[in-house]
Amino acid sequence: MNYTLLSSPLQGFTDFRFRNAFNNYFGGIDTFYSPYIRLNGKRVIKPAYQRDILPENNIGLEVIPQIITNDADEFLFVANYVQQLGYKELNWNLGCPYPMVTKCGMGSGLISQPEKINSILKKVHAESDIVVSMKMRLGYENSDEILKTLPILDTYPIKNIAIHARIGKQLYKGGVDLNAFQKCIDNTNHTLYYNGDITSVAKFNEMQQRFPSINHWMIGRGLISDPFLPSMIKNNTSNYPANKIELFKAFHDTLYEGYSESLSGASHLLLKMYHLWEYFSTLFSNPRKALKKIKKAKNIRAYETAVNEILNAEENF
Repeated sequence: MNYTLLSSPLQGFTDFRFRNAFNNYFGGIDTFYSPYIRLNGKRVIKPAYQRDILPENNIGLEVIPQIITNDADEFLFVANYVQQLGYKELNWNLGCPYPMVTKCGMGSGLISQPEKINSILKKVHAESDIVVSMKMRLGYENSDEILKTLPILDTYPIKNIAIHARIGKQLYKGGVDLNAFQKCIDNTNHTLYYNGDITSVAKFNEMQQRFPSINHWMIGRGLISDPFLPSMIKNNTSNYPANKIELFKAFHDTLYEGYSESLSGASHLLLKMYHLWEYFSTLFSNPRKALKKIKKAKNIRAYETAVNEILNAEENF
């Protein structure tokens, strides 16, 4: 069966520097979704958002911009902006689970308001020819929320709906609800993409068997925890390449250099790398020890020493 692998957008992680480095050293992802653009009531695209989706910063990548909003005029403003850059599709985020977003009635906090979703889609489709796709959770409070929203979505020419098989208030805790995802398959005419807990080749194969009608698979945190995973899925192997540590080092160093140039000051750089290592550490034989070593590094020299020690220890493991 032919299938497509997609990179789920993770705010603060999968920016253009990450996407380019990942694609250069690992590959396996067919389409990248950029982290969402949020306007906060102002008709201004922040410079960081602009840089992230500039075509010259994404050469050789298939990238789909994303917006998070509960306002049709904001949607139209961003749609016009991305179309000027040459993009034909805009993905609408109804999946973000974080309280600072959901309390504002955005992300997964909007799923329980099908009337509002309807009014936004109605205006967008009436006033723009942008292709709309969606990324959702099953709901915020419960998985019945999406079932009340899907009939509304079926009345619009939405390209696809990517569903993370959790509810918003779970954040990333607990397991995915595969039975609820199956209900979504059974209750919509739209093309669905699956997202959630694809963390190994075995897990991917298991999901494929569970949902044979799905041919688009979105990988989020698993992509950062194991950047080798997409190419291993494509090659149907659980074996890492012989030069695993060499590849990871080159990937890390490219990211580190890029963020060194773009972030202001050592503290911002170290914080960025600490957050990445919360995922990267799972690649190593002793994740807790690796992460502890990283977090003990309080300056740039100590951080660089810690990384070298972790990589050298792994090569000799």
